[in-house]
Amino acid sequence: MTVEALTAGQVMSRVLVAVKPEESPLMAWELMRQAGVHHLPVVAGSHLLGIVTREDLAASWSGGPQEQSTRHVRGLLGRERRPRVRPETPLPQVTAAMIDAGVDAVPVLSGDGLVGLITARDVLAAVAGRVSPSEEPGEVVTGMFRLEPVLPTRREPVLPTRSWREA
Repeated sequence: MTVEALTAGQVMSRVLVAVKPEESPLMAWELMRQAGVHHLPVVAGSHLLGIVTREDLAASWSGGPQEQSTRHVRGLLGRERRPRVRPETPLPQVTAAMIDAGVDAVPVLSGDGLVGLITARDVLAAVAGRVSPSEEPGEVVTGMFRLEPVLPTRREPVLPTRSWREA
């Protein structure tokens, strides 16, 4: 099968890590780090609200863990509309949409909501012939745990003790 004949549904990443809009940037960062991804869909149920990137998180980062844990990723979603494609969209159209919008990932939506994500890496894999087209349904997994920062308690300063050589 040629690259031109591939569709979004055949090339997309099917198992996605996602966050809910009320999650913190700290949680989003940790999920990205643990999953080894650079794009995190923000979902409410099966409804896609947007995509947060590592660059979005880094650009908005201010303060420490406590400040990051009190904010919500919903506030990081841009006002501009990111292109979205359907599973049957031909790969050349997907890549043109990515280039035109200046993005390196586009969500794949069906009547059921978010079913996949196509990143620049997925496109490169398709060009390299490393795609195993599949008709298996996608799976969107949101964070299954919650991170809460543990701040050090304030203690009296510890005074240095004499070493055994000074005794």
